[in-house]
Amino acid sequence: MSFCEKGQLIRGEEKPYQCDICSKSFSQTCHLIQHRRIHTGEKPYHCDVCGKSFSINHHLTKHRRIHTGEKPYHCDVCGRSFSRNHHLNEHKFVHTGEKPYHCDICGKSFSRTRNLTTHIRIHTGEKLFECDICGKSFTLKSTLTIHIRIHTGEKPYQCDMCGIAFSERSSLSVHKQIHTGVKPYHCDICDKSFSRHHYLAEHSRTHTGDRPYHCDICTKSFSTSSNLSKHRRSHTGEKPYNCDICDKSFSTSSSLSKHIRIHTGEKPHSCDVCGKCFSQKGHLTGHKRIHAGDKPYHCDICGKSFSHSQHLIRHKRIHTDAKPYHCDICGKSFSRKHTLIEHKQTHTGEKPYRCEVCNKAFSRNFHLTEHKYIHTGEKPYHCDVCSKSFVRKRQLTTHECTLAAE
Repeated sequence: MSFCEKGQLIRGEEKPYQCDICSKSFSQTCHLIQHRRIHTGEKPYHCDVCGKSFSINHHLTKHRRIHTGEKPYHCDVCGRSFSRNHHLNEHKFVHTGEKPYHCDICGKSFSRTRNLTTHIRIHTGEKLFECDICGKSFTLKSTLTIHIRIHTGEKPYQCDMCGIAFSERSSLSVHKQIHTGVKPYHCDICDKSFSRHHYLAEHSRTHTGDRPYHCDICTKSFSTSSNLSKHRRSHTGEKPYNCDICDKSFSTSSSLSKHIRIHTGEKPHSCDVCGKCFSQKGHLTGHKRIHAGDKPYHCDICGKSFSHSQHLIRHKRIHTDAKPYHCDICGKSFSRKHTLIEHKQTHTGEKPYRCEVCNKAFSRNFHLTEHKYIHTGEKPYHCDVCSKSFVRKRQLTTHECTLAAE
């Protein structure tokens, strides 16, 4: 066969060699032989370093460069080297800006074929990589690798400045900017700066109101993919973050971090007015309203205002008579969860609140607080008619009723 005839076969003008298993055709016998190994599983080419096997000799040659570090293909623009010619060709698109691989569904373009392949899975919903611990599936193998570290607790990327470790390389890169203070991404609307382009993109949606991430169960929309992922757990009940002290599980890592402070007693958020410390930033924000006198939450029935949204929710139950918390022992209902917890102690006889002076125990923290006034001599409840003071609130109430009867 002449060189010209062979070239015509390679260009696909004729494919006389057919696979007798799947009927696929080839222009050369060597290609057919290689193809048949897909069906037989034959891998005759072995790496003498790690023992890995390959069906094609060319693949073994490429693989060996992992061990040797050989990168024979060089970019003539920036000098960067690659182990494969294909990787060099795709790299050159960085300099030219060319994106030759197009998605035929949405028209988006890519500079690399593997990026297009990954992108298409967004449309198809295909998730090839499954976690063998919890069964969750992912579109990327790299995402699965990062996910597995949630279960193993592995954090291979460590900051060489402060020693904090991370499960993702990108998280370490962002963390290092805390030390350097670099925030190269700027919002052109409000001039706010960010350490990552991803954060800037999410921030921009606060100006545009764009919510491109939609829940396929309840149709609720979100501005970030992470918020959508967190929301989906409300449907699935998934709680992948586990406390290694008490084994309690949480749907978000931030909820786990807050919970751990119960065990450690850590209260990193302090009030700059009175110095009081809190374990959660939201609690500090609510506390500051006491100093400012701010009460932004208003009851639309009686007009009463509150500094916390949770206080307004509780208050509204006075109007609706809602009692959502039920005792599973006697069936009694309560408007507050805390009241239910204290009620259950009447069944169990539990008295978790103990006086550190006389060791007397109480089922409610409020009763312990009033008891302590016996030791301190404090009388915090004052009558605004006669100025008489009392240790307990109910003593003041009884006193006021006596005055009213007179």
